[in-house]
Amino acid sequence: MDYFHYSENLLHCEEVPLSKIAQEVGTPFYCYSEKTLQHHIRVFKDAFAPISNLICYSVKANSNLAVLSTLFKEGAGFDIVSAGELERVKRVGCPGERIVYSGVGKGRDEIKAALEYGILMFNVESRSELLRLNSIAGSMAKKAPIAIRVNPDVDPQTHPYISTGMRTNKFGIPFDKALDLYTEAAAMEHIEVLGLDCHIGSQLTSLTPFVDALKRVLHLEKKLSALGIKLKYMDLGGGLGIPYEEEQIPPHPEHYAGVLMAELVDLDLTLILEPGRVIAGNAGVLVTGVEYIKQGEEKQFIITDAGMSDLMRPALYGAYHGLQPVVRRFGREESVCDVVGPICESGDYFARDRTLPEFQEGELMAVRSAGAYGFVMSSNYNSRPRAAEVMVRGDKFAVVRRRETIAQLLENESIF
Repeated sequence: MDYFHYSENLLHCEEVPLSKIAQEVGTPFYCYSEKTLQHHIRVFKDAFAPISNLICYSVKANSNLAVLSTLFKEGAGFDIVSAGELERVKRVGCPGERIVYSGVGKGRDEIKAALEYGILMFNVESRSELLRLNSIAGSMAKKAPIAIRVNPDVDPQTHPYISTGMRTNKFGIPFDKALDLYTEAAAMEHIEVLGLDCHIGSQLTSLTPFVDALKRVLHLEKKLSALGIKLKYMDLGGGLGIPYEEEQIPPHPEHYAGVLMAELVDLDLTLILEPGRVIAGNAGVLVTGVEYIKQGEEKQFIITDAGMSDLMRPALYGAYHGLQPVVRRFGREESVCDVVGPICESGDYFARDRTLPEFQEGELMAVRSAGAYGFVMSSNYNSRPRAAEVMVRGDKFAVVRRRETIAQLLENESIF
């Protein structure tokens, strides 16, 4: 559910017409609905309320401070993957005990910063990382709290670029090596073993991979318990998908919670979850202007002022995004066309061979489901300033990240 809708033929975010924002801010811009973010995190929290849990929103999905602040006020903790993300969640006031640190390449300074802030735990991805954590924690006269990320070798049935739990992926410890590494970790002087972590991928539309992975790691948890290694946390990551309109409709969080809690009912563990896309994805749109209508030899092209530098997902994953006119006009003819951006790459597109209502030059188009992995993956390719970000609350809106300028792009450079 989201709060983007037509009223008097104008596409609104909550009670604000997107065309009004475009007049004041220009295009392209990202627009986020605060009410949608609040609704999604509440639904997720309510679904798992019967058991002890900590919902750690995955900051990499959308790291805007306004988004993070909204979710923190709703009781969310955070899953981070860098020192920059740590600084962001600190800025919104999140205490260390509500932060988990994931990622395969944690640097020494990043580890020190997280230990100093007192995060809940590190999700360890390799033996080398474990040794580094032990060494750094010792130099700081601390203990590093950890979970080991176990790779259950479960096929998540998703795009290979966002699959993370199979033996060919760079993430996690191989399942058959995990017991030995846990035993080694438990003997280390400056390591505190707190949990078990498992994350198999993103944009999952079936519950079966989640259940298969959970059963494998629960078998490991029983072996650890028999060895006297008692865990406090079971971190099952994120990955629940959202409807991008052409895909199978993913399970509702209540169904997701039901199958997981059925497996965890007898365990005295706090469940940690790291939802990202399911919280932010449909809470945002990218609004772009139509620059040109170009009739090619074989098809029509709608050329927009946003491109792959603003939204990478179609170029990177072949991802589908719904496209809508910001001003709805009835009686438009439909045609098959490509919606492309201004970037000098053939892969710069938002849609290929899509049947769409006729657009005119100067009109506004909304790219739906752009709240996750949108702005955070944007770049300055072709020396293009990154887009503005806007948050809507009811009938008001605010720019929560100003549009970059060309001067800002150049200020860190010099001629040798």
